[in-house]
Amino acid sequence: MGQIIKFPAPAAKLGYRPVKKRSRAAASGEQLNLFSGSGAQILSLESGLDPFEQALLLDERSDPKAAEAYEKAIAAGDCVCDAYCNLGIIESNLGNTTKALDCFTTALKHDARHSEAHYNLGNLYFELNDFRLAQVHYEMAAQVDPSFANVYFNLALVQGLNHELANAVNSLTRYQELVSPEDGRVAEELLQNLRRSLESVSKPGLGST
Repeated sequence: MGQIIKFPAPAAKLGYRPVKKRSRAAASGEQLNLFSGSGAQILSLESGLDPFEQALLLDERSDPKAAEAYEKAIAAGDCVCDAYCNLGIIESNLGNTTKALDCFTTALKHDARHSEAHYNLGNLYFELNDFRLAQVHYEMAAQVDPSFANVYFNLALVQGLNHELANAVNSLTRYQELVSPEDGRVAEELLQNLRRSLESVSKPGLGST
């Protein structure tokens, strides 16, 4: 069966989702932004951060030392699943697919219901054109975190590629329900194409080759 759905340019897969952890100040109710202000202010805060938070801070700055910092967090036993997940994103962005795969799967070994690890692993499989495995992990991510909109967008893409058009329509509709009307419009052309494809294959004599 040939591919029967047209994906418009705006339907490109949505990107990786890093794990972010609230600062101690935010958790205690203080209004403190770690990512604004002068460099001196940021440096004065770092000494009070745990290893994962230090790595996250470096990651937010796109500092190349972030990967090493996540490894230190893992060695210290601090937010191990989260650290592996974010390290996997760094490795994937560097083109180290095997290392990224190992990081995401190791995160899931520590926590089989880690939503970001499932979502990011789905993205990695998507990039490898393994749409079946991508779909499995997107579905798991949606089960664990049903309020995360982006997973439904990417899930709709792989469902369309896997010829599950009705499911793709449902996933994309759910995406639109979770995002703002402006963001939802990005998906409208894809949703129309999905519905047209679904109608064509449901009519006798149409949609076949």
